[in-house]
Amino acid sequence: MQNELIKLELHPIAVQMGIVRLNEDKLDEQKLILLNINLNALGFELLDKGKSRIIEQIKNLIIERIFHSDLLEQKINWSGLISDTVFHEYSYLSSLFSSVEGITIEQYIIRQKIERVKELLFYDELNLSEIANKLGYSSVSHLSAQFKKVTGQTPSQFKSSRTSNWQRRSIDKV
Repeated sequence: MQNELIKLELHPIAVQMGIVRLNEDKLDEQKLILLNINLNALGFELLDKGKSRIIEQIKNLIIERIFHSDLLEQKINWSGLISDTVFHEYSYLSSLFSSVEGITIEQYIIRQKIERVKELLFYDELNLSEIANKLGYSSVSHLSAQFKKVTGQTPSQFKSSRTSNWQRRSIDKV
């Protein structure tokens, strides 16, 4: 990616998954067209600030619901909630999110929920049944299976090893 930008005589400051920061403040129309063509050839898309803002809205909504709500509804309709809040069709939002973040919205939701479970287990605030209820899982076994799939550990293993090496991850880095 960085080599492609340099070929276009652009000066990248930072290149991360889904985001490139350039030294240039503004690109002329010709450079934008060339950049877009080269990005498309690599399977990427040039995002304007509006699309970036949409992705941030989606993430903020998910984080707000998972980390700052007392209870998640067991059968929360995430697609309806997200499309109603962001005012776009869910299929568009899902495609945009996946293309930029490299994971689906559903995977992002699961990762956030598991991070919340880790936090609650680490601080020993609730038992597993209460955590499952709080985060809208249909059962403790569903939570446990999802936890193991994401972390490679059971919740009990995580809880017993919590004093050793778990560091809380920033929720925007999950």
